[in-house]
Amino acid sequence: MINRWYFLLFAALGLEVSASPQIQHWTMDNGARAYFVETHQISMVQFAVSFDAGSVRDPDSLQGVANFVNAMIEEGSADMDGIQVAEQLESVGAEFSAGSGRDMSVFELRSLSDAPLLRPAVDVFSKLMQQPTFPKNAIERVRDRILVGLKRREQSPGSVASLAFYDNLYEGHPYSNPPAGIVGGVKRVRGQDLLNFYQTFYVGANALIVIVGDLSIGEARSWAGNIVGGLPSGVKPEAIPEVKQIRQNNSLSIAFPSSQTHLMMGQVGIARNDPDYFPLYVGNHILGGAGLISRLAHDIREERGLAYSVSSYFYPMRKAGPFLISLQTRNDQAAVAEELSIDALRRFVEQGPDPSELESAKRNITGGFPLRISSNKKIANNILSIAFYDLPLDYLVTFRERINNVSLEQVKNAFQRRVFPDRLLHVLVGGN
Repeated sequence: MINRWYFLLFAALGLEVSASPQIQHWTMDNGARAYFVETHQISMVQFAVSFDAGSVRDPDSLQGVANFVNAMIEEGSADMDGIQVAEQLESVGAEFSAGSGRDMSVFELRSLSDAPLLRPAVDVFSKLMQQPTFPKNAIERVRDRILVGLKRREQSPGSVASLAFYDNLYEGHPYSNPPAGIVGGVKRVRGQDLLNFYQTFYVGANALIVIVGDLSIGEARSWAGNIVGGLPSGVKPEAIPEVKQIRQNNSLSIAFPSSQTHLMMGQVGIARNDPDYFPLYVGNHILGGAGLISRLAHDIREERGLAYSVSSYFYPMRKAGPFLISLQTRNDQAAVAEELSIDALRRFVEQGPDPSELESAKRNITGGFPLRISSNKKIANNILSIAFYDLPLDYLVTFRERINNVSLEQVKNAFQRRVFPDRLLHVLVGGN
């Protein structure tokens, strides 16, 4: 019994400490920025490295090259092929992962902090970051894997809807580039294209590294230098252009052999560092971001039974990302579900939330906040966003306070200035 209470006490203390991580940061000689949180709760270390090298950096003729480079990194380095990379990491219990989105390309390493295990894991990770070889025998294998994914995307009505939504909302802007690319672009990529992209964007001036875990600051500085300190300085890429808001309703219907219609409605929303972020975040939690207890779920699912799930969300990026309402419903109910969703949005914009909804949303968001930073990986991902999107370093410390300070008037005012129910892009995929 005593051991159980000690466990609960230490768990609670650990959660309180992790709720306010202290971020140490520095800039290396090559321009790479490093961020570190020291925590000794478990003998693990999480590394996350990112580059401003997402699909926004794809040339028009090579859409998909950013994702291709990201996928090729683990296929070989100076003295290892892809199989040897996997075997060496597995032999010390380390895990490597990679992913590429619109804004950034990200690589993660999770390892035990014991030096005999951490050292070889970091050695592999460092070589992948600084000395990838893009072996010819792996290029076609990775290309085939990507093309299979793109083919699968064509068979999913939800993916078709998302592609059409971004393509039309961000027409002519780099945010219209799909993170995984397009078939034609992926087929055109050659080994030299991969190398050119890597040499342009995988440089110190364009790099971030986050380290969270069981290390001292001196050890963190040393490992960070090993991983990205040897990258050439390079230059930061040019800023991507601002995003233009749509000025009128636009509807796009795409036939798809499905009994369900996938509906996406939205407009250009906000950037990640927008001053309206917190009022819009709290307000959207009430509108459609809180699952079954949101207004949209009540109106569409509970009252009318038109959809199993319906949601709304802001997806802020470096520049203004979208605001979206999405649902799936029977083909013969799509028009009614669409109309009811717009009505719910219009009422919320005009009237705002009521006091009980606001207080409930605040409790829900702040109560769930510790789970968002309950592991080294989650903390690292949050800090990566803080660094990449130029947020205040005390963002995690002040998060709950800033949520609790949101007022009814701020929510209503922000939605009325930023959300326009009569100027939405409507994309419907289904119908036969």
